[in-house]
Amino acid sequence: MKNTLLVAAFAMCSLAAFSQSDSGFGIKAGLNYSANGDYFESIGAAAREPDRNVGYHIGIYGKFGVSRIYVRPELIYTKTKSDYNGDKFDVSKLDLPVLVGVKIIGPLHVFAGPAFQYILDTEFDGIGINDIENDFTVGANLGAGVNLGRLGIDIRYERGFSNNEASFINTNITEVGPSRVDARPDQLIVSLSLKL
Repeated sequence: MKNTLLVAAFAMCSLAAFSQSDSGFGIKAGLNYSANGDYFESIGAAAREPDRNVGYHIGIYGKFGVSRIYVRPELIYTKTKSDYNGDKFDVSKLDLPVLVGVKIIGPLHVFAGPAFQYILDTEFDGIGINDIENDFTVGANLGAGVNLGRLGIDIRYERGFSNNEASFINTNITEVGPSRVDARPDQLIVSLSLKL
């Protein structure tokens, strides 16, 4: 974990050498909507219970650009909630997306890139889960945003590349074997950012 953060800090400092007028650092925060299984089924369930799978994130970012193309590494603390047949699955993690973006027209830009996640804590309906298959996973972000001066807003989709399951043993019913829930990220993310 420490090595990952050191590499991220080194990457941000290295990219700063190539920064231009549109470059800079800032803070960001927003809401995450996590889904399990089919997104369309999840959207229908969210219409009935809007706060069911809503989480949040807060973090920092750097933006380094050359002409219309930029690189934007971010370091974000994320808390997500998911619903598994009425039971809640909460995940706390550190995210490190490294996005490459292109300015399309005016304030509109699109971006994509890998997202590295380190899972800090998981809880399934009040039960702490220690047996996560992989604490460190890799996914992808894809999205679009608008910058209005120092203020920015973006929406993105995040998906994990590999299966990552959390397992727990039901201690109330001894005949039931270990249960598993999918800890892989699959979410829509809406963020507000402020360039400092």
